[in-house]
Amino acid sequence: MAQVAAQVMAIDGLPPALATLLSRHSLGGKHLAEPGPDDAALQLMAQAALRAPDHAGLVPFRFKLVRGEARGRLAALFERVAREAGKDEAEARIDAERALRPPVTVAVVARIDLGHPLVPAHEQWAAVGGAITNFLNAAHALGFAGKMLSGHKVRQPAIQAAFCEAGETLVGWISLGTPTRAVSPGHAKAGVGDVLSDWN
Repeated sequence: MAQVAAQVMAIDGLPPALATLLSRHSLGGKHLAEPGPDDAALQLMAQAALRAPDHAGLVPFRFKLVRGEARGRLAALFERVAREAGKDEAEARIDAERALRPPVTVAVVARIDLGHPLVPAHEQWAAVGGAITNFLNAAHALGFAGKMLSGHKVRQPAIQAAFCEAGETLVGWISLGTPTRAVSPGHAKAGVGDVLSDWN
């Protein structure tokens, strides 16, 4: 009985870990500045990602860091691909600038085994999503902000080839840095009642 009471008190009092989860939000690159997360922080984020549910322990995800001089190489790649896609010079430069804004960019790569005898593809994709969520939650808990981005770039063959090995899929990028403005969770697209109900 005392154990149950302690659990109820913890829920009512919002323990720090839960308060952190409930305050997480996305923040775009234009609101991120140095310092970005260092090696120790990034390793903690990766450890958190590894705690996501993962049937059979397949670890169907990889994180590839873009920081330091690599940011310039990513910007050049974005700019070249934009030109090849028919964008004008101004638009291509905007694409390049997007690669330079965040102090750290993390490419998220999925490695889905479509022929696995035990774990279907949808469960592996769920593990990828859980890993991304835990990675971002850990970043927030450490005082950083970030945002998961995808869009048409992830489907560009030259960009896919730069990040992926055979059988891998580029999911997108996580932009990371120190927030430059006060942040708030904003308006949710749905309420708890929209996603939580009894099964009858």
